[in-house]
Amino acid sequence: MSSPSTVTLRHKLVEQLRVTVGGLPSTYWVLWVGTLVNRLGGFVVPFLAIYLTRERGLTEERAGFVVALFGAGSMLSSLVGGMLADRFGRRIALVLGLWLASGGMLFLGFSEQLLWLRIAAFTAGLLGDLYRPAVSAAVADVVAPNDRVRAYGLLYWVVNVGFAIALPLGGFVAQGGFLLLFVGDALTTFIYGCVVWFKVPETSPQFTPSRSLLPSAVPFKDKTFLAFWVPNFMVALIFFQGHTALALDLIARGLRTTEYGTIMAVNGVLIVLLQPIMARLVTRWRRSSVLAAGAVFTGLGFGLHALSATVPLAMLAVAVWTVGEILGATVSSSVVADLASPQLRGSYQGVFSMSWGVASCLAPALGGTVLGRFGSTTLWGGCLLTGLLAGAWNLAAADARRRHLEQLRLQHGGVSANVD
Repeated sequence: MSSPSTVTLRHKLVEQLRVTVGGLPSTYWVLWVGTLVNRLGGFVVPFLAIYLTRERGLTEERAGFVVALFGAGSMLSSLVGGMLADRFGRRIALVLGLWLASGGMLFLGFSEQLLWLRIAAFTAGLLGDLYRPAVSAAVADVVAPNDRVRAYGLLYWVVNVGFAIALPLGGFVAQGGFLLLFVGDALTTFIYGCVVWFKVPETSPQFTPSRSLLPSAVPFKDKTFLAFWVPNFMVALIFFQGHTALALDLIARGLRTTEYGTIMAVNGVLIVLLQPIMARLVTRWRRSSVLAAGAVFTGLGFGLHALSATVPLAMLAVAVWTVGEILGATVSSSVVADLASPQLRGSYQGVFSMSWGVASCLAPALGGTVLGRFGSTTLWGGCLLTGLLAGAWNLAAADARRRHLEQLRLQHGGVSANVD
């Protein structure tokens, strides 16, 4: 027979679980499960620079340029994907994007010559992120405004559950041949598309098919949105050094691919452990303060990589910038959802995702060049300064965004539990 204290603890755990995951619609949970399946096979991007230098014999600068082409494709992909989600519906954009992304990953995995590697990297990036704006827009479609921070937080959390598993698994699989990484990534992406095809209905409340295939210009004219976009881009520019320059630096300083995988797994593990707790805490704070703190922690964490390449210190540095990542990611998508009208949710989320695409395009080339010509101390010191500047920018833009959001809420009769 259970003791009163055990029953009380059980009731508390059930209540915490209800507060964390309760009340979200079934369509959201289908997207959540599909995202988990997809991310479990997300092997390639973190190991792409190592693959290009070790397996294809490219120099650091050439490898950085190829990875930058992947980012260039990703940048355009977000715009096109957002347009598809608004003009033709979330479901079509999701299925088309995921299945094309699967083919693009196989194209990259089977390319060998430098020219084909460049073409394939751009193609894989272009196709790989078509689905992302549609996912974010669909979440805004089906989840009430008061629950969006929680919903986006859980989606971000499950991405990193997959990431925490995929990275060390990818490091292990790479020992038997890098091609397996590309095949596994393509397979899980294709399965996600199948899940959407059979289980996800159209969620857009007001989409109007159009013959135009040009992305909407409205987000680019929204000064309040752009004032949010720029510091997010700066943080993303720092973050993507962890996918390319950090791998090259740690490997060059004597660490093995398995050690790199273990170091980077700290990121996913901490997100799995801390994000649900932090998601509840940040709802009590102004989102501008959360964004500013996220930028500072991200810059500080990457700055710590200048001190040493030992496994323990590298893990500490990853832990610090992971806190920054959690803070920023927990509230960013909800800010975008609040700023966008229902018929332009895909476009706004696409332009927001483009900040990550632009960063993934520029960061490898920039990081590889700085690392090759000036050394790691200059690179990681620059990351620290960039994070501090982005944090100050978020605080400076807060008042204008707060006034703008209040105007939108009055115009549309919306209510949000989040303050900016």
